[in-house]
Amino acid sequence: MKSELKRFGRGFVYAYNGIRLAIREERNVRFHLCAAAYAYAASALAGLDAGGFALVSLAVFCVIQAELMNSAVERAVDKPDTTHWWSAGAAKDMAAGAVLMSAVGALCVGGFLFLQPERLARLWSHLTASPLNWIVLAVSLILTYLFVFRFGGAPKKESLPHDDKTE
Repeated sequence: MKSELKRFGRGFVYAYNGIRLAIREERNVRFHLCAAAYAYAASALAGLDAGGFALVSLAVFCVIQAELMNSAVERAVDKPDTTHWWSAGAAKDMAAGAVLMSAVGALCVGGFLFLQPERLARLWSHLTASPLNWIVLAVSLILTYLFVFRFGGAPKKESLPHDDKTE
């Protein structure tokens, strides 16, 4: 029983390590995390209710989940032998297609929630209320650029802690 609980708990550690690794090494994961931050900020400024926040959250987590799966597929089929190269390429393309479909779905959710005159007016009034808001937006865009394109590095060729199957 204790061993089962320990393995169960270790699964959360592996999941955390995978997310941390993806943030460090996958540019698109960082991009989607930043897009999520802007989506939540816009949701708050537009005055979305709990249902709107729930829809935004569902869309955000679906996109990030798809991006994590895409990254996993890319890693799993990277540099296949010559007899499997076509299948590996097809798998990577399909996983990228899944990310695209989830992102389009998230854009649809955003469109339905935000493309309403009163919400757009509310967002604009928040942005134009003070010159400081424009400065905050500009700084956040610079920080987003740095995080997405300059943070992280090349994948490290190290084994994960659970690669040795000694349990």
